Amino acid sequence: MFNTDVCHNEKEVESKFIASYLLPALGYEANDWRQEVGGNRLRLDFLIANLVIETKHPAKDLEDYVEQLKNYMNSFSLSYGLLTNSQELRIYQKKEEKTELVFHCFVRGIEHKIAQIKAIIGKPALNTQHIGTVKAAENSDSQPKQRRNGMKVITIYHNKGGVGKTTVAVNLAAALRNMEKRVLLIDIDAQANSTFATGLVKFLFDEQDDLKDSNVFSLLADSERGFIPEIRRPSKLFNEPEIDVIPSHITLINKQNELTVYANTRWRLHSKIQNVKDEYDIVIIDTPPSRDVYAEMALIAADYLIIPSDLKPFANQGLPNVRNFIRQADETRIGIGKTTLNVMGILPSKISWNDKYLKNIFEKQKEAVFRSYGFSIMSSKITDRVILSNSLNQTIDMGELRIPDPKSIFAAGKNSESAQEFYALADEILQKMGD
Repeated sequence: MFNTDVCHNEKEVESKFIASYLLPALGYEANDWRQEVGGNRLRLDFLIANLVIETKHPAKDLEDYVEQLKNYMNSFSLSYGLLTNSQELRIYQKKEEKTELVFHCFVRGIEHKIAQIKAIIGKPALNTQHIGTVKAAENSDSQPKQRRNGMKVITIYHNKGGVGKTTVAVNLAAALRNMEKRVLLIDIDAQANSTFATGLVKFLFDEQDDLKDSNVFSLLADSERGFIPEIRRPSKLFNEPEIDVIPSHITLINKQNELTVYANTRWRLHSKIQNVKDEYDIVIIDTPPSRDVYAEMALIAADYLIIPSDLKPFANQGLPNVRNFIRQADETRIGIGKTTLNVMGILPSKISWNDKYLKNIFEKQKEAVFRSYGFSIMSSKITDRVILSNSLNQTIDMGELRIPDPKSIFAAGKNSESAQEFYALADEILQKMGD
């Protein structure tokens, strides 16, 4: 019989409920499980054969951690996941591409449920050989990731503003950098939101502006001058490790006409990026929410396109324009010897994390978008959480001045749901790119 009153924090859930009571009751011995297992920048509380166990504080609502558990199961290719706070216990099973709740009970009186639990995840029911596969994944976490298929360029674009392009671009770059990829972020939007978000706009007065004469326009204006190594700079206190950034500037607004005189300027960004193909694994381009020459350059330069969308009517109604813009860019791409643009799909972004919405409306929205506009929907999603929006709007007081101090979601909350969503997105992208 287990007394649920003995657990007062997450560590006690691990030691008193899982290690001392549940696992022995399921037939496991101490050498059958491993704790604090790492891989792909994730940390599992318990790993046993084909099962991950994730524990939470007794006061935590398990519903808030279901997506995190599913992410762990996907990242480590596990069939079963157990989630508990010592008051409630849930078991999830992954069948093909779908993960479902297969068992649920309250922990008080759990001794009467042990036989049922054992039939699902007891020692005889699981293939213990699977742990070797995951151990190999764990060991690889400490090794440098090898670049297998050459540099890849990903453009983040939608002609509708306010759908989270910049949030996706900067945090995806940070996630990939945390996974030991060599990453370059290019801001080609005159609003310079990615430049700001990565900590490069900490000045408050015009005379302190060190971006005006060295930014992405320097890259685009001349084929014989202004190369990436001269213009890139590391982000400032944005992430650990920092990422390389080609900054933008508000003056881009007035310079479009200079770039439309000659047709070859449209693939100059592509050419400049290819000059550093041995220095980076992934290049991410953040674009303006418009159909202009800057966005066109980004589509021509890209290998892959991600379309962030909140799936609301205005964003959806802009998708035919996105498709037509892709076709326009493809004409140029084919003309310079590239293939047509590979569209990874629509990334649900700025989505409500409300459970009722996710179970009902969200699924209907995805189906409607696919049916009406023909774009596939990515498996990952980025929900609209306070910590995510606040992370890019942090400030720091310096005397009488308040200086911008934006952070990646990993610097602001490395264990947050938002951080896990971006790691899941990075994993999905790497898988689709064959990395």
